[in-house]
Amino acid sequence: MRNKVTLACTECKQRNYDTMKNKKNDPDRIEMKKYCKFCRTHTLHKETK
Repeated sequence: MRNKVTLACTECKQRNYDTMKNKKNDPDRIEMKKYCKFCRTHTLHKETK
């Protein structure tokens, strides 16, 4: 039930992280605060295709 998803920075739109999510527990797109090495700050990262 776990799917691989990619997280992209909302500031610079770079795809920085790959993670797994459970489709049953999180049916909509996930958002996390993660470190972006391009912006050099902690920014909001959203799930992309």
